[in-house]
Amino acid sequence: MPVETIKWVGRAPGARVRLIDQTELPAREIYLERTDYRLLADDIRHLAVRGAPAIGVAVAFGVVLGMQEVVGLPPEKFRKRMIEVAGELSVTRPTAVNLFWAIERMKKALERVPQDTTSQKLLALLEAEALAIFEQDRKLCRAIGEHGAGLLENGARVLTHCNAGALATAGIGTALAAIYVAQEQGKQISVFVDETRPLLQGARLTAWELTRAGIEATLICDNMAGSIMSRGLVDLVITGADRIAACGDAANKIGTYSVACLAQKHGIPFYIAAPFSSFDLSIPDGSHIPIEERDSREVVSPFGLHLAPSGIKVLNPAFDVTPAELITAIITDRGIIRLPSRENISRIMGR
Repeated sequence: MPVETIKWVGRAPGARVRLIDQTELPAREIYLERTDYRLLADDIRHLAVRGAPAIGVAVAFGVVLGMQEVVGLPPEKFRKRMIEVAGELSVTRPTAVNLFWAIERMKKALERVPQDTTSQKLLALLEAEALAIFEQDRKLCRAIGEHGAGLLENGARVLTHCNAGALATAGIGTALAAIYVAQEQGKQISVFVDETRPLLQGARLTAWELTRAGIEATLICDNMAGSIMSRGLVDLVITGADRIAACGDAANKIGTYSVACLAQKHGIPFYIAAPFSSFDLSIPDGSHIPIEERDSREVVSPFGLHLAPSGIKVLNPAFDVTPAELITAIITDRGIIRLPSRENISRIMGR
């Protein structure tokens, strides 16, 4: 069974969040328990919890943690404090749109009830909404897997980049969900796992997940992808996405664009797998997606190992954007969007 990445324990105002510390994998399987939303915000910022859907769930839980601290406030001050807590959580990771989607849902949960609703009832509403986001993500992952598994023939050889599995969601993942469901259906699937520099989410996380699930996996360096494609060893590519624009341009972990270009060169289908909550139809194309720039130390001294000379300039964007024309289809919980375009996305998304 895929790992349980994040969990809500107890009931507010005495609840806590339990999550696996992904910075420790694969060496150690350590679980963190948080009652302070500030610590959870640091966990998001420092990648103890990561992946767009999981970030959305974590932020929703973080709002409840923040508000259970002040449940004794008058309703007006409680609502004001909720906006402040949400604001602190919103700046943790700028690219993953699920974060902002979850915060909006939490805000709207309070907007639907009268202004004089007691703080205790408001807290209960926030907790219910956060748990609904958690449960919905589990269902969305399963639906993505059901749709995506149909694209995988028995014996399919898949290449994936970064981690879009259970560790990136509250369920069985997005890109890896299709592989998990195909395995349930009795298909034999093998996976080439890009190491995904600089933080090795593929080597540390995806490889760990797949081997734990009994799926044949082969780890490769990022710069091997083109070579194995040229040798006819890859049948299709599936990755996740952190934000998808209205036209189908998709932001994902840095290096995804390169893989998409290589796939097109070699005539290999390139698929994105993501829930409806990863679509940002308010932006026309990928040029409007904010790209997070991360600490240079992740490149020059990853995991404390010094690999480059002191003072060297570093460019470390966490994501890149793959244009829609390089994407064969987007696998969503609502169906498969073939030939991604504004029209095709709008038809499937219903908005």
